[in-house]
Amino acid sequence: MSHITPNAPVLDNFWMPFTANRQFKAAPRLLAGAEGMYYTDVDGNKVMDGTAGLWCCNAGHGRRKIADAVQRQLMSLDFAPTFQMGHPIVFDFAAKLASMAPGGPDAKLDRIFFTGSGSESIDTALKIAIAYQRAIGQGTRTRVIGREKGYHGVGFGGISVGGLVNNRRMFPQIPADHMRHTLDVERNAFTKGMPEQGADLADDLERLVALHGAETIAAVVVEPMSGSAGVILPPKGYLERLRAIATKHGILLIFDEVITGFGRLGTPFATDFFGVVPDLITTAKGITNGSLPMGAVFAGRHVYDGMMTGPENAIELFHGYTYSGHPVACAAGLATMEIYEEEGLLTRAAEIAPEWEAALHSLKGLPNVVDIRNLGLVGAIELAPRAGAPGARAYDVFVDCFNKGLLIRVTGDIIALSPPLIIERAEIATLVSILGDALKRAA
Repeated sequence: MSHITPNAPVLDNFWMPFTANRQFKAAPRLLAGAEGMYYTDVDGNKVMDGTAGLWCCNAGHGRRKIADAVQRQLMSLDFAPTFQMGHPIVFDFAAKLASMAPGGPDAKLDRIFFTGSGSESIDTALKIAIAYQRAIGQGTRTRVIGREKGYHGVGFGGISVGGLVNNRRMFPQIPADHMRHTLDVERNAFTKGMPEQGADLADDLERLVALHGAETIAAVVVEPMSGSAGVILPPKGYLERLRAIATKHGILLIFDEVITGFGRLGTPFATDFFGVVPDLITTAKGITNGSLPMGAVFAGRHVYDGMMTGPENAIELFHGYTYSGHPVACAAGLATMEIYEEEGLLTRAAEIAPEWEAALHSLKGLPNVVDIRNLGLVGAIELAPRAGAPGARAYDVFVDCFNKGLLIRVTGDIIALSPPLIIERAEIATLVSILGDALKRAA
């Protein structure tokens, strides 16, 4: 029997990602339109976007400049390969990204490898790291290091370095090991901004070097700020310490900036916010404002140059995707960067972060709230789980908020918030009011 709801299509055929399909199809939530800060559902109700789509629509929805650029590009060059071929706009977009690359000109993170998603960006960065080590005569370095609670997409490389057990438990993985995560609610609960305790957790990399030998480790990958696991922030000094240990042992440091890239923390990249420069950076999501699938790896010039060896007619990296540098995605990306620059969105979160922080922390003391975390325009409210039903309380809050006109995101019993960077102060108040009421009802 087909599942049909008013104003909705047949639901049976789409196998939904990261979704309890049977639960969803019994009571679907369907979005039909979007403009600015708001979605419209199939029944015409407005729903405030408290998550920037899926951390990606940083400039809000329905941006005419992006739509026009996409239409123009589709009608002039809809697709062209980038294997042994090229087209002008992909070089233009790479040059644009290089001009605003993480860490500024001195960091030299200005060699761009295009992908189709964050998952592809991570697998690309891991392959580049291993290939680089081999190119410089370090071919025994094939192991990669991730972190507990890390999320690095769903490719085999990404789940191997990732640390979310449900993403890993069914699938074989490449050789990887993991450092401990930095979430310490007991010591750091209700911290505003970066927590004080936990920089010493970076020393886990030293322990793994002692266990495996530096000569076996190609790279270590972390999210500067972990998003999908429930907004886990780096303790003060942690990333600096990790950078120093990686450098000491010849291990490449990869920052996964799929979420933090393009303004989320109030700087263009988390690399700029924390002042720590990695060797490779993965991006996606905000690169096209979520309008088209695309990602990019920013590689340090030393990594790129290290690969440019051997005969000039030899392919240096046997890797790529049909859609690496898709011309229409490049057009969307260039238009997105124009919007970010014209409207100051890459730094706007820094201006409203204090009000965002105060609004979120006003929820302290509500029933079952055990922690509140924030950085830039990101927030998390962690709830005490119901006995024998982990995740149920936060899921009820999620559904309640949606029915009251607010889209939030939940991971287990953690509510994550990352609204578009265009959010106004009055909308922050509305968001927190709707959420606060839902938290009271969920008690």
